[in-house]
Amino acid sequence: MSRLYLMRHGQTLFNVLKRKQGWCDSPLTELGREQARRAGAWFAEHGVAFDHAYSSTSERAVDTLELVLGASGQAELPYERVKGLKEWNFGSFEGLTEDVNPPLPYDDFYVPFGGEGEMEFRERLVTTITALMQRPDHECVLMASHGAAVAQFLRAQGAHAEARLRGDGRRIGNCGITVYEFDPASATFEALELINPN
Repeated sequence: MSRLYLMRHGQTLFNVLKRKQGWCDSPLTELGREQARRAGAWFAEHGVAFDHAYSSTSERAVDTLELVLGASGQAELPYERVKGLKEWNFGSFEGLTEDVNPPLPYDDFYVPFGGEGEMEFRERLVTTITALMQRPDHECVLMASHGAAVAQFLRAQGAHAEARLRGDGRRIGNCGITVYEFDPASATFEALELINPN
């Protein structure tokens, strides 16, 4: 069995401004940088040593990963940027204020505007993460991604998994970490816990 730590990036300028941030990007705030350092310190305190690390290609996720690795004492670990770990593509809604959001669930709302449908987005994440975890010698892996991406991957594991990790109404905060056990033989994940180190 392998262990996956799938985490959301730190707070960004667009998080503060309440703007939609999918494939568009904005920099980490100073709080976001501190959140990443705290997450790295949590890994160090709990003796978590990664053998592989991956990030979404978005700068906010890359910067988060680098800060986490540095604060965890693993700054020399090479990592790979992977497009499949990117956030939901909101099409022409990118960068707009969040008050334009439709009611949940979004389903295929963004498709006519050049964005992704919910199931398309979910399948992209599941396919990408599963393929990465099936690579040889992936025993303890860190992946830096995005809020909706982390939530969609958790939902893909079934309602029972989401209820176990978020049944008390807990959010996946900035630098929130979802932990999974991965069985390479069956290519299945078991959701273990949600950690919000900030």
